[in-house]
Amino acid sequence: MSTGSGAASAPAPDLYDTKTALDAPRRNSMFSSLRIRNYRLFFLGQVVSNIGTWMQRIAQDWLVLSLTGSSAAVGITTALQFLPMLLFGLYGGVLVDRLRKRPTLMVTQSAMALTSLALAVLTLTGMVEVWHIYVAALALGLATVVDNPARQSFVSELVGPGQLQNAVSLNSANFQSARLVGPAVAGLLITGVGTGWAFLLNGLSFVAPLTGLMLMRTRELHPVERAPRGKGQLREGLRYVAGRPDLLWPIVLVGFMGTFAFNFPVYLSAFADDVFHGDAGVYSMFNTLMAVGSVSGALLAARRGTARLRMLIMAALAFGALEILAAASPELWMFALVMVPLGLVSMTVNVTTNTSLQMSTDPSVRGRVMALYMMVFLGGAPVGAPVVGWVTDTYGARVGFAAGGAIAMTAAAVIGLILARAGGLRLAVGWHHGHPSVRFVPRDRVKALAPAA
Repeated sequence: MSTGSGAASAPAPDLYDTKTALDAPRRNSMFSSLRIRNYRLFFLGQVVSNIGTWMQRIAQDWLVLSLTGSSAAVGITTALQFLPMLLFGLYGGVLVDRLRKRPTLMVTQSAMALTSLALAVLTLTGMVEVWHIYVAALALGLATVVDNPARQSFVSELVGPGQLQNAVSLNSANFQSARLVGPAVAGLLITGVGTGWAFLLNGLSFVAPLTGLMLMRTRELHPVERAPRGKGQLREGLRYVAGRPDLLWPIVLVGFMGTFAFNFPVYLSAFADDVFHGDAGVYSMFNTLMAVGSVSGALLAARRGTARLRMLIMAALAFGALEILAAASPELWMFALVMVPLGLVSMTVNVTTNTSLQMSTDPSVRGRVMALYMMVFLGGAPVGAPVVGWVTDTYGARVGFAAGGAIAMTAAAVIGLILARAGGLRLAVGWHHGHPSVRFVPRDRVKALAPAA
């Protein structure tokens, strides 16, 4: 069985700014991956399911806030949903590297559907309590331990290495496009008939991806060699990442951002309720506006065809600055306006990291690398969400949001310098095409660029 081309698994010699294995082999059209039948089925199924997922996210956060009146409780719910990823994420990656991806996804998607339906019954019958939501969030998190790395690594089997960059970007656009519809529908359902209907529709939405998985043609997949059962596979994956600075430091960066800066359920619900004294519709609006920017960021990534680490650092810096700007916004309309570029740069961070990791990782360990990435990115929430929830409750939503942005900017600056040093680069201040220039270049070019010409 094919394990993919060398370009998809070779290490990247330049860690920061040159065209290497982090770049796509050629510039694709924005929607080129959709020409592949199996990926088209996967994509369409995810469109429906993702709308339901966003509906449940909004309904879950608002229901917890309505029952408790506490941002910290929203943070606890988020923490429970991502705690399994923190505890068992790496083991999930080991399983994914051993198992066939399509039947694995059918099991995990079915489990997530049943969890949502159970929560819908409790809510619609008026029996729901906060601990029920906590249990449901934990159950979803357990399914996600395997589902997330399986879905991430399955994309390469659907499209092959030549279309991987485009497919990853379209997946992100898919998820964020659903964010335009899901929160809006959730807001209407919550204010009109109640949160239970959002949970019910999310449970039913899993029919679409399950149908797509069943209709796929196995002979058209690009299978990779599965890892055999053996001892030390978890340590092998960790050693692989530890020896690759181009994999290690982007994962560290998104870990800081996922833990402290991406806690939008806590931040946005607090701004909607405490700062601007709105309802679920205002909270949904914030999420929808972020989705507008996120879709734009994902589509730009699909068209760009590259995944440079320089772009990752710049986007992370911009993300932190925009969070601080949003925290200082005195009016609702100003805060809402910042949500669009904030969504764009956050998606740029996500897509760039995801694509660079997948394209630079050997297919035989891809499940473990993506599990580590998702564990760090999503698993940081159990640590960060209660902390930022407490900061938000104690010092106010503005302080909590600004603190998250400051942490993101600091992490991006420090890791950017580490990557530049590891890649043999130094900061060069000079002139480029007749304009002042501040950029990272190879050490032997610093002196040549420094004089003003």
